[in-house]
Amino acid sequence: MVTRTFAKTLAVLSAATLSLSLTPRDAAAQQAADIPAGEAPKPTTPRIHHAPIASAEPGTKLVLEASFEHAELIRNVLVVYQTSLGEMKAVPFQRGGERGYIAVIPGEAMKAPGIGYTIEVEQTNGTRVSAFASRKQLHPVSVIEDRTDAKERAALSRLGGRRSVVAVSGEYVGFGNTTGTTPIPCAAGQPTCQAGEEVLPSVDEQYYRVEASYTYRPLRTVSEFGFRLGLVRGWSLVSLSEFNEERYKVGLNFGSARIRFRLLDLWHLETELLTSVTEIGFSVGFGASTLIGDPYGSKLILGFESIGLGDSAPFGNRFYSRLDLVAGDRVLVSPIVEVTDMPNAESYGVRLLGEVGIALGRGFSVQLRGGYQARRSTSGGPGFGGSVLYAF
Repeated sequence: MVTRTFAKTLAVLSAATLSLSLTPRDAAAQQAADIPAGEAPKPTTPRIHHAPIASAEPGTKLVLEASFEHAELIRNVLVVYQTSLGEMKAVPFQRGGERGYIAVIPGEAMKAPGIGYTIEVEQTNGTRVSAFASRKQLHPVSVIEDRTDAKERAALSRLGGRRSVVAVSGEYVGFGNTTGTTPIPCAAGQPTCQAGEEVLPSVDEQYYRVEASYTYRPLRTVSEFGFRLGLVRGWSLVSLSEFNEERYKVGLNFGSARIRFRLLDLWHLETELLTSVTEIGFSVGFGASTLIGDPYGSKLILGFESIGLGDSAPFGNRFYSRLDLVAGDRVLVSPIVEVTDMPNAESYGVRLLGEVGIALGRGFSVQLRGGYQARRSTSGGPGFGGSVLYAF
């Protein structure tokens, strides 16, 4: 009897000693061995398998695929993403795709430079955990934009995000006293000559111009387009069969639409269609110019404009060159040379002008111009004007 009791005591002590000598890993193994055959340990968290995406096309929906282990522990799975504007949005995973579940980020969210996303799991016990990346460290997806989009974004950033420009401008032009070369009969009632007397016609040639314009800048292949409205009033040595001071008054009301194309980064072509009503009648016109250089910086502009094509109430033509030079962060200096027979003159004159553009800030800028012009070497006159522009 004593021998049997001693043996039982020894067995208990040996088991206790063996238990104390096990390491934590050995203890875990021992516990797994103690689980009855056919029963597996119950999981505490689900697992997600997902292949991350590094880049995507702009404007194209992004499809994310994933598969889940122990879906019975999952109530909902979301893709939380941050747009290029910093907005946080979420879309759910749904059945579909090769891996079993997909989430679709809409194409309008796929804009350069890219987005970031994380996958969050809401468990059946109410807790929500990040299964891939996190809101603090989003997985980045680069949106690869095409070259045209990149150029547009860079140009718009340079312009401060201001696509539209409205402007008002005015100018006075004086050519001095101009005398014709062919004598013509004097009309009745003229204070300077007798009716029928042949005289060389003479007039103090001058005019003023006022206009308003609007420009929109897509900054793509079509770089700009816009329209302008204005009027011209003045006096010019119009070719007449008799001298009549009252009939030497000239003017027109005009409107035009223009469009500028980007042929190359440093080469743009601009065309313009004009319609007008002159003192003679309805008139149409056309203009074109080429810009060589930075369209919003230093550049050379060569162009022409004609109002009154053929015999449709001719008003005149002008050919011009303009060199824009950046003189500072806010200043643009522009020497201008113009050859013109506007308005309704019988000969061409030359205009030498200088213009200074100053950016005032908040989208406002001003342009001031002045110069001298003449049709004859013996006479000429001053010219001056200015513009106020607002970009938004």
